[in-house]
Amino acid sequence: MSIKDLEPKVVWGNFYGLTQVPRPSKHEGKVIEYLLNWGKEHGVEVCKDETGNVIFRVPATPGYENRRGVILQGHMDMVPQKTSDSSHNFLTDPINAYVDGDWVTADRTTLGADNGMGVAMGLAVCEDKSVEHGPVEVLVTYDEETGMTGATALKPGVLKGDILINLDSEDEGELCVGCAGGLDIIAEFKYRKYPVKPGWKGLKINVKGLQGGHSGMDISLYRANANKVMARILLPLMEVFGVQVVSFTGGSLRNAIPFEAEVETVVPAENLESVKKLIGNIFDEVKAEFQESDPGAVLFVEDVPAAPKFIQGRVMLNVVKALLACPSGVIRMSRTMDGLTETSINMAIVRTEKGRITVQALMRSAVDSAKAALAQRVRCVFELAGADEIEFKGGYSGWTPKLDTPMNKVMMEQFQKVYGYPMKIMATHGGLECALLGAKYPNWEMVSIGPTVKYPHSPDERVNIASVGRTWEYLKEVLKNVPEK
Repeated sequence: MSIKDLEPKVVWGNFYGLTQVPRPSKHEGKVIEYLLNWGKEHGVEVCKDETGNVIFRVPATPGYENRRGVILQGHMDMVPQKTSDSSHNFLTDPINAYVDGDWVTADRTTLGADNGMGVAMGLAVCEDKSVEHGPVEVLVTYDEETGMTGATALKPGVLKGDILINLDSEDEGELCVGCAGGLDIIAEFKYRKYPVKPGWKGLKINVKGLQGGHSGMDISLYRANANKVMARILLPLMEVFGVQVVSFTGGSLRNAIPFEAEVETVVPAENLESVKKLIGNIFDEVKAEFQESDPGAVLFVEDVPAAPKFIQGRVMLNVVKALLACPSGVIRMSRTMDGLTETSINMAIVRTEKGRITVQALMRSAVDSAKAALAQRVRCVFELAGADEIEFKGGYSGWTPKLDTPMNKVMMEQFQKVYGYPMKIMATHGGLECALLGAKYPNWEMVSIGPTVKYPHSPDERVNIASVGRTWEYLKEVLKNVPEK
């Protein structure tokens, strides 16, 4: 069965359409064109703001003209992650989505349900004339995943409604009313290269099979971080056996837990077998430690021709030490909401190229002062390691929960009506655009909902089919019961 034939077809058909359009972050031109054409083909008022956000406007259905205006909001871009054996090109190829039991997933790539499913529901409201609602605007932002650029660029006064329903949450049955803020750190080390001694052997080390995942939603699952695992392997190799690093490639996205890392090394010939044995021993320790949270970890050690040059040993060793010393993962759990991460950091990307070693991490916290304190810790680690440049960028504050609002009451009442049991109010450790949008429109009431999406930002991403149908029915009831002006 094709996913476009799933029920409700008005939602799944629009999601299928999005899967056919390449839309990785920073490359949204094709999907912007697709959305504008979709609006024209369906007779829906649509425009693009001066930066690239797409806005649809649908007038109230008869009898609902006196309701408060609602903005349905999602983001058009998706995280482009794939397994190492996939040849998928995110700039040109459609996503190969398919039904897998109770779920829809993709062939060795991210699915793009984050946040294509939210956009599909917004389009479905525009398309389905049977949905009863007051004035509706659908805001589709761009470049959410790499910096919330579209939300940052949106101008005040463009949107007329005063209730925002963000459709980017990923747990059915939960009403999200708050989120963490974030901050990127980039540390760079300059290096020179030196000739490899005659007779040295080349050795490539690959850590694969980790689950990875969303660096906000999944950080509390305590999965292994491929960059940290690789640094743990490298330190004794360099200190005990004189191994030198030729290249280090780990992770690919700031907001995804790295699930693969590859390092090429050169090894003194007389130490080659001892090095291989030590690598295996260290990885066995890692496997044992993460046997419950990351059981699929695999190691590949391959003999390769020795490269002609290696990275300056002193610099590379300092980087490895910094990777090990730098905090990564959950720093503190919330004291007010059970099971919610308050502060975390993801050691996301390591690259060696063009004379520079770049390390990029993303910090998140619901508490601005805790985020700033963590930033100081990380800065100190990299300064002590001798980093040539340390940059902080992309900082944004969190979304502070407001519980007693008229719209929250509607959301809770209609959930009880549709599902037959109470809705859970929560906040997320992921970053939502509500924080930035609310700063521009301080009069808005804001909530976030969505169907169940598992493992976003990883090739295991999947969305639960039944939850999409139930969330759609719930959204329709909510729109029908929005308060009057």
